[in-house]
Amino acid sequence: MSKSNEFADALIAYLPALRRYAVALVGNAALADDLVQDSLERALRQSTQLRELQNMPRWLRRILHNRFIDEIRKSGGRGAHDDIADFCDHPDLAVQALDSLANRDFVRAMNALSFEHRQILLLVGLEELSYRSIADELGIPIGTVMSRLARARERLRSLMQDGGAEIRPFPIALKEAR
Repeated sequence: MSKSNEFADALIAYLPALRRYAVALVGNAALADDLVQDSLERALRQSTQLRELQNMPRWLRRILHNRFIDEIRKSGGRGAHDDIADFCDHPDLAVQALDSLANRDFVRAMNALSFEHRQILLLVGLEELSYRSIADELGIPIGTVMSRLARARERLRSLMQDGGAEIRPFPIALKEAR
């Protein structure tokens, strides 16, 4: 199998996880799809930069993260606002919850977290990365990962104990379909 075929196969295999991460990060399936598409375009243009295929998940998340930050900067923190709660029952994203009220409160609490706290919780909980991997991926010290995670967990716990949180829209508006 050629190197380009291996790259394409690895890229396709990681797409569901990349989309899941994007949806959890931005809180909107349509914006997440745009973000994934932009990230894939960049990944394909820069495919020669990836030296080892086993590093593809980290590499793609980094590209997606950078695109997300670029869009926030471009929009100046303003733009279209959609509520992550609107996607709770999406069949591709839904997780069977024993208690729908607890699920709703959790989604609202996650939505109320800062970007850094949401990101660190997603990388630890959703992607199951080690602290070292996260530190390397984000370019921050491992102690920062641990303290950010502790603060994120405490903030999430506090929001959940208060019976949920105010829903705060995500400040991002990715460009419309090309």
